[in-house]
Amino acid sequence: MKRPTTTRPTSTRPSAARRIAPALAALLALALPARAAERPVRIGVLNDMSGPYADYQGQGSVIAAQLAIEDFGAGAGRPVELVSADHQNKTDIGAAIARRWYDQDGVDLIVDVPNSAVALAVANLAREKNKVFIGSGAGTAELTGRQCSPNTVHWTYDTWSLGHGLAKALVAQGARSWFFLTADYTFGKDLEGSAAEEVKAAGGSLKGAARHPLGSSDFSSFLLQAQASGADVIGLANAGDDTSNALKQAAEFGIAPGQRLAGLILNITNMPSLGLKATQGVYILTPYYWDLTDGTRAFARRYAERHPRHAMPNDMQAGVYSAVEHYLKVLAGVKEAGDGRAVVAAMKALPTDDPIFGPGEIRADGRKVHPMYLLATKTPAESRGGWDYFKPVRTVPAGEAWRPLADGGCPLVKG
Repeated sequence: MKRPTTTRPTSTRPSAARRIAPALAALLALALPARAAERPVRIGVLNDMSGPYADYQGQGSVIAAQLAIEDFGAGAGRPVELVSADHQNKTDIGAAIARRWYDQDGVDLIVDVPNSAVALAVANLAREKNKVFIGSGAGTAELTGRQCSPNTVHWTYDTWSLGHGLAKALVAQGARSWFFLTADYTFGKDLEGSAAEEVKAAGGSLKGAARHPLGSSDFSSFLLQAQASGADVIGLANAGDDTSNALKQAAEFGIAPGQRLAGLILNITNMPSLGLKATQGVYILTPYYWDLTDGTRAFARRYAERHPRHAMPNDMQAGVYSAVEHYLKVLAGVKEAGDGRAVVAAMKALPTDDPIFGPGEIRADGRKVHPMYLLATKTPAESRGGWDYFKPVRTVPAGEAWRPLADGGCPLVKG
């Protein structure tokens, strides 16, 4: 016999799930602002990882950024993440990476960017997207000149400082006639132009210039032109492997000591493959050398421990650390890390100070200013071996080292 079906009255009390839902919603409402505040800040290191500047920046700049995040990331008030990519010294590739990072990947800051043409493209994108760009590996002084931006800071060096500073020092020593061997793109031309301007202003003369493609391996024809000019100085307006290859071949040709070689952007990264014998009498101008102070040595030791070849950092790699440190210092006081103009304004308002460059400031045009140092290569007898290649000759004060603020043509500079 079929049992009768009993229908139970529906309870008027809410189920447990329905009772919990409003409380859960309230908790989520309270939690969402905290979660939003904890959106990771993303920093992108964009540089040459495989070409002629791979040793100059490359993985070394990534290591420097990692060290800065470890040291100062906790003070930023939110998690900090790091990404990196190879722009291959191609403007279209660099711009495409930067656009994807800014638009899709949540990158707030792009740092480093050697190759001036790529740097100018990234600076334009940072302004368009209201993000931050810090050019620690970029050279062109146009970043703080007519193409300056409220979203860009130019950190470590520039073509004006290196060209004018080194030319001024050598002309004062009697090296009055110059021939330039120049990388045939924005950076090299800017560097040559700055040095040539200083040579002419000091009453010197220009004997000519030879332009070479980026990433050249054979400099023989260019060096023969330079040698035939009879110039006192052959100014190498290039960088990275181009500078190293030119100096090696100049030594093979026996150009020095009859003519002086000026590596306008030679630094510690070039030296292991060159050695001191091939670089005797060479002067450089730089804002950082690993063996200047206790602070520079301490950073260099930490960096070398991380580096796969235990290399010492150059000025541009040290500049990545310094730039990221200052960026992270200001983030805690900025409401939205994604507001690039506000972040850069805060960076300009806070004086800079670190063991790498010492006290400094960021000017209205975005130029980070600090002292520069004139160094000379040591003799083999003076060197202790290892990475001991240079000795200090003169400190160039910050007020003398950089283009005057009023001379750059930056629209951000008033009056």
